[in-house]
Amino acid sequence: MPTAVSSTELVPERRQRRHPVSNAVRAVADVGYVLRFRAGTVRHRGLSVLGGLLLLGVTAAIAIVPAYVEGAGGPAEAFDVLVVLPTALAGFVVLAIVSAAASGGGRELIPRDPMSIHPISPTTDHLGALLLAPLNIAWLIQAWALMGATAFAVGSSYVYQAQVVVLLWLVAGTAFAQVLAWTLEGVRRVPHGIVGVRMLNVVVFGVALGLQLTDQMISVFDSLPTRWFVLGMIADDGGRWLASVGVVLAGALVLAVLGAVPAHIAAHRVPRDELRVESGQYASRPSPRSDLAAMVRTDRGSVWRAVPMRRGVAVLAIGPGVVAVLGNLQWSSMTILPGLVASGGALLYGVNAWCLDSRGTLWRESLPVLPRTVFDARALVLAEFLLVASLLTVAVAAIRAGVPSLPEVTALISTLLVVTVQVVGASMRWSFKRPYAVDLRSSRATPAPPSMMVAYSARLALSTTVTGLFFSALSQADDWSLSLLIAVAMLSWSGIRLIRVRRLWDDPAERARVVTTVAVA
Repeated sequence: MPTAVSSTELVPERRQRRHPVSNAVRAVADVGYVLRFRAGTVRHRGLSVLGGLLLLGVTAAIAIVPAYVEGAGGPAEAFDVLVVLPTALAGFVVLAIVSAAASGGGRELIPRDPMSIHPISPTTDHLGALLLAPLNIAWLIQAWALMGATAFAVGSSYVYQAQVVVLLWLVAGTAFAQVLAWTLEGVRRVPHGIVGVRMLNVVVFGVALGLQLTDQMISVFDSLPTRWFVLGMIADDGGRWLASVGVVLAGALVLAVLGAVPAHIAAHRVPRDELRVESGQYASRPSPRSDLAAMVRTDRGSVWRAVPMRRGVAVLAIGPGVVAVLGNLQWSSMTILPGLVASGGALLYGVNAWCLDSRGTLWRESLPVLPRTVFDARALVLAEFLLVASLLTVAVAAIRAGVPSLPEVTALISTLLVVTVQVVGASMRWSFKRPYAVDLRSSRATPAPPSMMVAYSARLALSTTVTGLFFSALSQADDWSLSLLIAVAMLSWSGIRLIRVRRLWDDPAERARVVTTVAVA
């Protein structure tokens, strides 16, 4: 039967196909509409604006202040930083690719289900993912490190012209990562595409490991053309600097436009891994012996069957471990890894743990189970999720670390336990105080709005990094029991805070607030 043109379409479909430029202009305009829509859902606009200004202020300080410290732009330490700057530029692109590929092409500007009823094109979705890329603490830390190193390396004479090139490089590198990420997502959605992507990951890992074992990794990075852009940063000739800026700017624009092609291809294909989970059949098992075991089994299935959880834990568990192997990380420095992995794991769903059930939370509340049992099950499964990822990371990192001493082993075990309880306690506390209605079925979904994700990730990264550094110092002590004694004290403090949240969960009014909020998704 014939159907009328939707009232939300500005021009007929045939005319749209004849004018791709107008489609691009409309996609850019749609990004503005969606941004205003998302801004209208912010609960505390004043705090969000203040946080944005603070973020910009910190970024500007990092990009400028190091250029005026003693030794900046000199022939000693600053020159050493300048030598490795081309490698740092390439490293940013590599890490951006890994982050974007793990999230299936970038984060969603608007969730999948609400977007399905609006005329939002894949191009708009792609551009929105580019805008959300900086709202990620990993991206911010890499960008800050690159800008700070550049400022110190070039000094006050070249800092402003160099930072222009660096900022454009950040945009171009992120756009290039989006192109590859959308391409991989499109490959995943063809028959046997998931297997192909996994084999590609194995090949890339094998090549990287082979280069590192043969001491060829540095030679490969040195041969990249990033050195040409570094020379353009410190060129006294204005033409050379303009050429560097022009090349990076043109590359960023071309890559931003090019990313819409694989984004359209991926959008018109069925997400096979997500569909397999939603349409799969699972054989029934014997009934558990206790209510807690039944709740744990339900939560465990929800977590480990979810596509974003499986992808995220694979990247978190293997990625830092591979970096540690390539960098030949020693046992005394390995205490940093559990906190890094635990923080990343909590950001997959833990900071808004009750949204994992979505509408199923109403069904769960109707079960004849004590509220504390439900809370205990959710906390235990989250701790299990974080511990599995952390242990896998440590196992991979231990390949080249040699035989550890007893103080190093006790410090690492203490770090694993302490950061796990720290992160679980913080996650359950935030999940109770600030619940959000989020659908985590999509591989690109996040458990909280982008601004809150930045705040959560910054707080988790700070606390776990300080803990890891503290136990790293204890691993050098002669008395191995010192780490265990301090770990008991820290576990007691984090455990008390977790018990307080558990008691609050018993309040039916507060529990109803959380349940009704997350059940809206």
